[in-house]
Amino acid sequence: MSVVKINVLTVPAEQRETLEQRFAARAGAVENSDGFEHFELLRPIEGTDTYLVYTRWRSEEDFQKWMSQAMGPAHGGGPSGGGGAPAGGAHGGDGRQRPAATGSTLWSFEVVQQATAKGD
Repeated sequence: MSVVKINVLTVPAEQRETLEQRFAARAGAVENSDGFEHFELLRPIEGTDTYLVYTRWRSEEDFQKWMSQAMGPAHGGGPSGGGGAPAGGAHGGDGRQRPAATGSTLWSFEVVQQATAKGD
């Protein structure tokens, strides 16, 4: 059963472009990981400073393996503030840049039902 991890990032308006550029620069950082299924960076449209980083994994074990291999080095030895963001996201990826997000929470879900558009 697939699992979904949603990293909820609080991003001040002046840091939005920085966050989005960091995610664009990390393209490919997670896509080739064993068990990875899907990624989306969701920008708020109005009324909030919260971005959502949506990732879907084949299993909790696959996510944890990716976290231990990819996120530890990207965040100075371990995930910060709940983790879940691909490397280069909220925290800059190299430990030297100022974080773009001021807060981070990780939500976890199991997929119990799903639907896709016809033809997909």
